[in-house]
Amino acid sequence: MPSAFAEPLRAAILDLDGTMVDTLGDFHAALSRMLQELALPPVSAEAVAGFIGKGTEHLLRRTLAHVGAPEHLYPQAWDRYFEAYRRINGQFSRVYPGVEDGIAALRAAGLRLACVTNKPGEFARGLLQAKGLVCAFDAVFGGDAFERRKPDPLPLLKTCEALATVPAATLMIGDSANDAAAARAAGCPVLLVTYGYNHGEPARRVDADAWLDSLADVGELLPAARGA
Repeated sequence: MPSAFAEPLRAAILDLDGTMVDTLGDFHAALSRMLQELALPPVSAEAVAGFIGKGTEHLLRRTLAHVGAPEHLYPQAWDRYFEAYRRINGQFSRVYPGVEDGIAALRAAGLRLACVTNKPGEFARGLLQAKGLVCAFDAVFGGDAFERRKPDPLPLLKTCEALATVPAATLMIGDSANDAAAARAAGCPVLLVTYGYNHGEPARRVDADAWLDSLADVGELLPAARGA
């Protein structure tokens, strides 16, 4: 593990959906209401889990295609989905066990923290607030904060600038190949949790520097990572 980090860590960037909060229930509830209002067939939570992680447009287009909806319904679906999600944001989700302890360990190690997610910023900030996590972060950037989203490295590079750090000293913590690809392209070390979504594939198959079954265990890696 020590060799995975080029230099002592100064900051960490955390993904949101599938990393800190299990939001499958929120996504499924909002999509179900959208589909019902458009008189379309329902979608299962299991199917939705495979669509999470690449932004709202991807989520909606995959859902509509899954239920056999015509493409011209996309604008209506977008409006109905956002209305539904605003009403239920956080109601059907839960913070994963160990997340609060993991965040506390990162803070205790002196790292500045940012949340970077492909989720719209409005929903990301609202969810973090609802779950009592928002105060832990120096910055929160949603999928609409920059010109491009993960797996593009731009969000991570811009976040490093905001945190006054460099990519090699900034740990990316996520749950998916999107997070890992963004980190590799940006030059950040990357750690993946194994309990998230990752488009239905095991996280341990993704190129990363380490994997954790619980974010609470991140403290065990930090002394080595910081050169102690």
